[in-house]
Amino acid sequence: HEAMEQQTISIAKAGITTVLNTRTSVLAAANPTFGRYDDMKNAVDNIDFQSTILSRFDLIFIIRDERNEARDQRIAKHIMDLHSGLASNDVEGEIDIETLKRFVCFARHKCSPRLSEGGAKRLQDEYIAIRQRYAGAGDDGQKAIPITVRQLEAIIRISESLARTTLSPVATERHVEEAVQLFKESTEDAASRGMQTEGMNSPEAFAELNKAEKCIRERVGIGMSIPEQTLCQDLSQRNGISEASVRKALAVMIQRQEMELRSQGRYVCRKR
Repeated sequence: HEAMEQQTISIAKAGITTVLNTRTSVLAAANPTFGRYDDMKNAVDNIDFQSTILSRFDLIFIIRDERNEARDQRIAKHIMDLHSGLASNDVEGEIDIETLKRFVCFARHKCSPRLSEGGAKRLQDEYIAIRQRYAGAGDDGQKAIPITVRQLEAIIRISESLARTTLSPVATERHVEEAVQLFKESTEDAASRGMQTEGMNSPEAFAELNKAEKCIRERVGIGMSIPEQTLCQDLSQRNGISEASVRKALAVMIQRQEMELRSQGRYVCRKR
């Protein structure tokens, strides 16, 4: 915690007690706890990190391995080329590597931007607006708020980093807007997953969806097939669950590969 929160490391060894500064970024990758990302759970439940550590990352991106035939073919071809010796490492971008290294080194040592007055006002307004958006009631009277002072400081760091890439002495409103957009597309989106599935933005709807999943498992045994329409009507009449919730639960279970569609989508079969 200390290295990421205080940017220091305390050392007490062989009679020497000192505090060293940490000036490095942390880039971490993690697989989902359940093997596949579960849309019914939030990021903290899907990633086996303590929430106190997870909250110290400036940006959290959820990268999904979704099926895409064209992309899968491109990846497979690249792997085959690597193993057959056909792949070429002489790939050049708009800037060659040496020039890019020198630019990064120069920007790191010679440019130390700070927030401009306009950028600070814009960031303050965005911070208040995001918190206000999550001010509705939830299970405990409050919805989970994905932005706190810690994330506000993270957005300030990102804004200053974006300004550094342009060698600007100040972080302007444009840099703040880009940093806020990055935050919304990464950390805020990750915090909202599992709580804002389509048509499922209330605790009651979320509870009904969980109930529908449980009833589907009780009604459909492993390896058993049943018409989707029959299942929806059956659970609606016997358990009082709306057909819409049953279909959403089926969609989530199909995504997790617990269920699969058969006979052109008319039947559902439980795989595990």
